[in-house]
Amino acid sequence: MIDAKNLTKRYGEHTVVGGLTFTVRPGAVTGFLGPNGAGKSTTLRMMLGLTRPDEGTARIGGRAYRDLRHPARHVGALLESSVPHRSLTALDHLRWLAQSNRIPRRRVDEALDAVGLTGAARRRVGTFSLGMGQRLGLAAALLGDPPVLLLDEPVNGLDAEGIRWLRELLRAQAAEGRTVLVSSHMMAEMSMVADHLVVIDRGLLLADTGMADFIERHGRSYVRVRTPEPGFLGRELERKGVTLRVASDGSLEVSGLTAAEINQIAAAVSLPLNELSTHTGSLEDTFLALVGRRRPASEGNTRV
Repeated sequence: MIDAKNLTKRYGEHTVVGGLTFTVRPGAVTGFLGPNGAGKSTTLRMMLGLTRPDEGTARIGGRAYRDLRHPARHVGALLESSVPHRSLTALDHLRWLAQSNRIPRRRVDEALDAVGLTGAARRRVGTFSLGMGQRLGLAAALLGDPPVLLLDEPVNGLDAEGIRWLRELLRAQAAEGRTVLVSSHMMAEMSMVADHLVVIDRGLLLADTGMADFIERHGRSYVRVRTPEPGFLGRELERKGVTLRVASDGSLEVSGLTAAEINQIAAAVSLPLNELSTHTGSLEDTFLALVGRRRPASEGNTRV
């Protein structure tokens, strides 16, 4: 497991991360979400011993990262700043990592094959595209067959095929019992791959929960109703104390009643219904709504 307890980092009077406490468990893909400047990268760097916390601790499998004798065999990490020397070939880069961490040399070929870089193994890193460089970073993370994967924006530079490949890879790693923590701003992708979410903003924990629970608790669910007499039905529904919104197409979006309850109200006044459907907000909508409720309107739109 990854255990963060009261992680705190300050730069002068500015608190970047303020007392974060959460646990990332094995057997699931955990999405680490937050808008730009939320403190995600700083938190990941503290977990990996690259930034010293002012308070709190980060433990991986019960130990601090700096205490791991051969870290690549315990933690596979990919940070946006992790760029190998441009003059090295992909093969040499991975061989050096394998040797320094006492990883069997056969794992180099296996890792290259796993990320689809076998044919580019002897090319210099400086000639790689952004997507190829990202695949090489993932190969390095997988090299030691570690029980923990900690990945920062792993889909950057990948095309649609590469993103789908990564999605399947992450799910397979979690299914094998590994602990997988993924930081990403791509909400649509996170909604398809993450089982659990840790959401932060301004260095504070906003949510630590399952995907479905997050959307149910913080998102907007409503029933869409189409009827020949929306005004009449709207007045009937408002008597029940519901939240009602008239959409641009004339349909009603009703929060506070189930579809069955709305159907009963319409039937009691002999009002026909052309549509009665339940809708749940997307991960992106829910995330933006949660973060937006904590920020003044003067700050404008939140970037994720």
